[in-house]
Amino acid sequence: MGIKLYYTTVTASRTVKSQQAEMIRILDSKSIQYELVDISVGGELRDEMRSKAGDPTAVPPQLFNEDQYCGNYEMFSEAVEADTVEQFLKLA
Repeated sequence: MGIKLYYTTVTASRTVKSQQAEMIRILDSKSIQYELVDISVGGELRDEMRSKAGDPTAVPPQLFNEDQYCGNYEMFSEAVEADTVEQFLKLA
């Protein structure tokens, strides 16, 4: 599976919850296959996400194509606005 969405099921942040929900909704609406990776099941997954993103303070949601970093919610949102989601996700 190529696209991975790092997210969390445990957060008090409404912003994180709404960003994750919107990313999932958009990926589903575009019929883009993806794998959800829940970083709340273990600190090593959070550390893996931050390491791959190259940002020690990265918070979910974060998107990757295999191990290639695509971006965070803001970057994804810009790609949606520009209608360049496939290029953003390195699918095109």
